[in-house]
Amino acid sequence: MTKYLFPFLFLLTISNAENINSNSEEVPNEEALEYMEEIRIEPSVDCLILEDENSIICKFETNRINKDQSIIVQWIDPQGDVSRSRSMLVPAGHASIYDFRYINGRLLGEWTFKVLEDEKEFTTKFQLK
Repeated sequence: MTKYLFPFLFLLTISNAENINSNSEEVPNEEALEYMEEIRIEPSVDCLILEDENSIICKFETNRINKDQSIIVQWIDPQGDVSRSRSMLVPAGHASIYDFRYINGRLLGEWTFKVLEDEKEFTTKFQLK
């Protein structure tokens, strides 16, 4: 009896594994699309100053969409000049992008981090002392 039990359990395991693999390809994609459409946030920007690591990290967070999204990121110094401007790509299915700069060598005062998305503008300000 045991000599038939092992092959039976082995075949049962393989047949279930095939069902799991074939089902997993379809369901997550549908669930992911529904999930992406259900959750909507107001796009935002925020910066974090890590003095002990000599760095400034800024984040732009938006809604997940099914296509690549082009944005422009600008760092504006306390004198009002654009210190750096770069075009970035938020890949399809992603919701955030980060930009990084060192503190050393930056002008002291109030900086502005600006993100241009289509015709919308999102900004945040931070102080370097």
